Amino acid sequence: MIIDKQVSSMEELTRELNALPNNYIFRGQADAHWGLQSSLERLLGNSWTVDQARKVEDYALQSFKSKFRIYCGNEHQPQSKLSWLSAMQHYGAPTRLIDFTTSPYIALYFALETYIPKSGNSFSLFYIDYSSLMEQSVKYIGGKDKEFRETRASMHEKQDDIFEKIIDRYTYDVAWVSESAESNARIDRQFGTFLISGSLESKIDGLLSLDLYSKVDMVKLVVPPNLYEGAFVALRKMGINSKTMYGDLAGLAKSIRMELSAYM
Repeated sequence: MIIDKQVSSMEELTRELNALPNNYIFRGQADAHWGLQSSLERLLGNSWTVDQARKVEDYALQSFKSKFRIYCGNEHQPQSKLSWLSAMQHYGAPTRLIDFTTSPYIALYFALETYIPKSGNSFSLFYIDYSSLMEQSVKYIGGKDKEFRETRASMHEKQDDIFEKIIDRYTYDVAWVSESAESNARIDRQFGTFLISGSLESKIDGLLSLDLYSKVDMVKLVVPPNLYEGAFVALRKMGINSKTMYGDLAGLAKSIRMELSAYM
């Protein structure tokens, strides 16, 4: 279960993030009232059912695949389901994937990217011990399927294949952390990975609340609005901004907007 934790100063926030080892993933959100939701969950809202979720995901996937060649330009065509979903997520189509990063400060950047300082709302940073989470997920699947003999180490080069043949195919009630081998430049630049529901029957917050994950360290850091400017300045000193995150004109425009928001 995700535990809420308040921070009250930049020193406290920095100390919290710097103390975490490398086996954590992070996500920043512009409003601390928001929970963890995939774009598919947000789209369906209260109309979420297993059949509806499967129907919408299948429709979105087939529509994206059928028209990909028309719009892709020189972009590489995905070869696995996980890479297709990753591409869809990248361009804003609804998927069950939730963007995370292995960098706490990149997550902090994304908390600020769409934050509106004048709203007076707190923003948030989620962090999850993905190593512990994946150990529990792998153990659970192994207990259900005696043919499944994968370990954390053996899965390293087979994430796409395992997602398609095991996680997606059999709809286990597990949370899964993975990224496609066919990662694009932006995901690579942002140290990106995905938190994924292994079952369309369950939303991600329900899965993370299972007893299976009761000993996994999962925290939502709630950051008050008065720390916005300090966080922005800290990221600027590190060279983390929209220009480095996106590397294009859209990134430049976002960078200008964020700078104006910080000082006006």
